[in-house]
Amino acid sequence: MRKANDMGKQHEILHMPHEQIEQIQLEGLKKTVVNVYENVPFYKNLFDEAGFDPARIDAVLITHEHGDHTKGLGVVLRGLAKLGCAPTVYVNQACIDASSTLQKVAGDCAILPLSSGQRAIEAAGLRAFPFATSHDAAASFGFRVEAPDGDALGYITDSGIVTSTAHSALRDVRILALESNHDERMLKNGDYPYIIKKRIASELGHLSNPQATDELATLITESRAAGLRTPETVVAMHISQNNNDYDLPRAALEKGLAIAEDNARVLCGYQGRLTSVK
Repeated sequence: MRKANDMGKQHEILHMPHEQIEQIQLEGLKKTVVNVYENVPFYKNLFDEAGFDPARIDAVLITHEHGDHTKGLGVVLRGLAKLGCAPTVYVNQACIDASSTLQKVAGDCAILPLSSGQRAIEAAGLRAFPFATSHDAAASFGFRVEAPDGDALGYITDSGIVTSTAHSALRDVRILALESNHDERMLKNGDYPYIIKKRIASELGHLSNPQATDELATLITESRAAGLRTPETVVAMHISQNNNDYDLPRAALEKGLAIAEDNARVLCGYQGRLTSVK
């Protein structure tokens, strides 16, 4: 009987106006906060350290459905709801279909589609342009984010190669967030099973330190030749805790800068520690 009632409610909701559906989703999201809020202080502390008000979050963009990118999403969204913040989540439908975590999130909050080549996502006064990455996920994306004054950020992680489309999207940015996931020797000699090593090093895996070196050098050289700006800050992203250390990706990006005869600032995106870029 309960299942039948639930199905009846779902049918009713599907035929409601979009605005009413969003209001129901927002109310439902706020009601689920009580049992999870004890997990939120970690994020609140990071927000405080960065001087950032989480209530200003207007949208969440999902790169892909793998657990290391989505497992904390529900906790964060429910914590934000307690602060009166209900950001729209942009996610590809294939990712939702492949992830029980995203399916649950889709039932609790406002979801809008995300795909490569779509028109810009406009949120918080910014415009985000998704582009496909090369990863073994149902769908995966990087982003170019532009401000009204022309400022721009390029972001790519979880990609075994940098496609021509991704490469174009990463040109002419002030801040470049570039995956530098693993040291090839550490991966080869590490404890991971062979099948996992093969996956990581494949064209559907992750960018290595040398790949990050080459991509950065090429981006800067081509941008300069075309009269475009080159990055002021480059951030090494998605650094493996098992197959890398923070000195190696930093050195890899500095090598790329040396090849291109550039002097951008190099930072690392740490796990569990704030990296702030202005």
